[in-house]
Amino acid sequence: MKRNTLTLVLAALTALSLQAQEAPDPLWKSVDGVFGVAGKDLPGGTHRFGWPRRDLHVQVGDVPVQPALALGSWGAFLKEGGDKAMAMGDLVLLEPELTPVLTTLEAGGIEISAIHNHLVGESPHVIYLHFSGHGNATALARTLKEALGKTGTPMTPAPPAKASPADEQAFKTVQQVLGRNGTLAGTVLQIGVPRAERIEEKGMEIPASMGMATALNFERVGDRVATTGDFVLVASEVNPVIRELRAHGIAVTALHSHMLEETPRLFFMHFWGVDTPEKIAGGLKAALAKVNTKP
Repeated sequence: MKRNTLTLVLAALTALSLQAQEAPDPLWKSVDGVFGVAGKDLPGGTHRFGWPRRDLHVQVGDVPVQPALALGSWGAFLKEGGDKAMAMGDLVLLEPELTPVLTTLEAGGIEISAIHNHLVGESPHVIYLHFSGHGNATALARTLKEALGKTGTPMTPAPPAKASPADEQAFKTVQQVLGRNGTLAGTVLQIGVPRAERIEEKGMEIPASMGMATALNFERVGDRVATTGDFVLVASEVNPVIRELRAHGIAVTALHSHMLEETPRLFFMHFWGVDTPEKIAGGLKAALAKVNTKP
């Protein structure tokens, strides 16, 4: 009888523990309510939302740029204590959307940390606005949603396209050559490579999931792959990475900051290349060898 009672008690405690684990975080539940969708919980405590610009039809030369390749607006939240959070991200904008979005963000207390290009020669031209805010998490979310409302950004998720066997084979080759695995976002392969050292802003650690990891994205174009993304670099790594990319036929399309008060000082280098999976992955692997990354 005692054994049965103990079993029941343990079962009840286990059930309560599971319920506690599954219960949504009240702060993130409030933020989710603003956007009408649940954010994704990522390592480092990041609560992230993505808004691909699937309303846009952008091309670079003869390559159609899929939203997950280079047109993904996003916003991420990180707790600071109580109801407060840090918000960071970047928004993909058409030229007429820039000023209304900037005005709305600043009016709501979200700072602008960069405005620039990531691609070169794309049509139509797109602008990338990076932002950072601190304060009440729900208020930050409301400001961000209001800013997104000044654009044509779809706010509801769409079912991702399914990668074909040819896509999967090309991406398998890329991952084998790089020696790193990624995840599929529809028909785009995304690989994140965190830096080895701690990154801070105003004394607060900023995890890799808040945009601090080198991003390598790939889409298949016939028997080739197109790649773009950005390397996250310290000053001494900038020109060694440029030399490796160019030596392997990968163009450098932008070099700039995304933040204002980070430590160490970081530079974000964007790139573009189209070639066989082996050549593209080989070039990126050579460039990564010049960067202080985690294994």
